[in-house]
Amino acid sequence: MRADAVQQLRDVHGPDRVLELLPGLFRLPIPLPRNPLRELNAYLIRGRERSLLIDTGFREPACRQALQAGLRAAGAEHDPLDVLLTHIHTDHTGLASEVVRPGGAIYIGRGDYPFTSRAWEEEYWGRIDQRFLQEGFPPEELRITTGTNPARTLGPDLDLPNYQPLEDGDRLTVGEYTLEVIAAPGHTPGQICLWMANQQVLFTADHVLFDITPNITVWPSYANPLGGYLDSLALVRRLPVRLPLPAHRTVQTGLQERIDEIIAHHSRRCGEVLTVLSTTPGLTAYDLTARMTWDIRCRGWEDFPVPQKWFAVGEAMAHLEYLMARGQVARSWDGRFWRHRVT
Repeated sequence: MRADAVQQLRDVHGPDRVLELLPGLFRLPIPLPRNPLRELNAYLIRGRERSLLIDTGFREPACRQALQAGLRAAGAEHDPLDVLLTHIHTDHTGLASEVVRPGGAIYIGRGDYPFTSRAWEEEYWGRIDQRFLQEGFPPEELRITTGTNPARTLGPDLDLPNYQPLEDGDRLTVGEYTLEVIAAPGHTPGQICLWMANQQVLFTADHVLFDITPNITVWPSYANPLGGYLDSLALVRRLPVRLPLPAHRTVQTGLQERIDEIIAHHSRRCGEVLTVLSTTPGLTAYDLTARMTWDIRCRGWEDFPVPQKWFAVGEAMAHLEYLMARGQVARSWDGRFWRHRVT
């Protein structure tokens, strides 16, 4: 593999740089307007018969234009194209149904495959809204998220016949590269990483990011997502990775070092939850979140943008689920809200 590939990832600045990281393997930068993530790293592997695009960006004009420009710059504008979605979040999936070429597949992990059904989408949002209300999220703020959350507004067309689920251990061959699917649930129920053993390259998706921490939130059909996430991190940590390819931002440290930092981060967050609940037992998840520390440019909880409140409360709920599974936190129903205390 090229010795400068990691340095190239570290030196990326701006949304206009298409990089050939290895022969036939390109990073395509996709801007994410009005989103704190700022940019998606889509990846393209050019094959002899078909090429493979890994993730797409939101279903909106800025992402669409950048993706088409990236495909042109990589010489793949007219390639027969399959799409692989590392997980169901709309900054990764939004353009999948537009960019896949005739006869092509849209691959997605088995655990996220149910979310490609429009019927599941309706069920999911109804259940998650009810859960957030029970955890103290104000109804008037929740109504705002309905129109502003990109998870609800910028996703792909669903119910397409060419979604194909991938299982842990499945292999795809594209050109000279063989990609092994590694199930890495936590960020979503079915997120996958892709391992190219011969090149020691790992597409980490949102499982491992290097200068931000992946969002871990609750899911109606997936218990204890933080516990699953930490288990998946331990699995990935054992791989002899030379080149990690994250879905956002750049590479700042080695993969194992970064995984250790993320694990330590969640340990501190769990400690903070226990400290807050010890001081003020009986809090809803919403009120707990307001008392936690967050790395965001706001004067206080009241100034948080409502969509960011939604993500923050989801993270707090995931930590509560994890601590309840460990027997360190218990909850009780007061007839309107779930309230939490240290055991």
